Amino acid sequence: MRESERVETTTGRDAARSTIAPREPAGPGRNRFGAGDETDGMATDEDYVRDAIDISRLAVEHGNTPFGSLLVVDDSVVRTAENTTRTDDDIAAHPEFKLARWAASELEASERESCVMYTSTEPCPMCASAIVYAGLGRVVYSVSVDSLAALREDSVIEIPCEEVIERSGGSTTVEGPVLEDEGLTVHEAFY
Repeated sequence: MRESERVETTTGRDAARSTIAPREPAGPGRNRFGAGDETDGMATDEDYVRDAIDISRLAVEHGNTPFGSLLVVDDSVVRTAENTTRTDDDIAAHPEFKLARWAASELEASERESCVMYTSTEPCPMCASAIVYAGLGRVVYSVSVDSLAALREDSVIEIPCEEVIERSGGSTTVEGPVLEDEGLTVHEAFY
């Protein structure tokens, strides 16, 4: 990461909605949001996915749809984002897209390759494409596009992000669904 750019918030219209309130750190290996298990202090994929789900709840509290994401480099959360499509009146204000765009401009190529994006819901084709262009190493999501489509009455583009990445020639590894039942509770309450 460029030394002068080690920030955890965005500027502009979505600055107030781009981070979640930090929890007290609980020891070595914990990220600033408290993720990490009690045995070794290191955060797990499940811990980070839960943080992404928490961010999706904040998106709803701020008047948006329930989507949240975070970027992790070397077991440290470097950036978070929530959906702001409604409040910003911007169809591209998906958290995954915002984080991929930020990573492409602010992280070195080696950091992007080792970066993990944790997200409350499987990235849509637009966001999956941004992830490919940014060169992110891994994506871990909670709710699958198929499960989301089953809940929503409006249209959902039902193309798995792994398919978009694969057909784009990207090398990003995709894992999910992870803790899907937990992630679905936020969507079920919203839709």
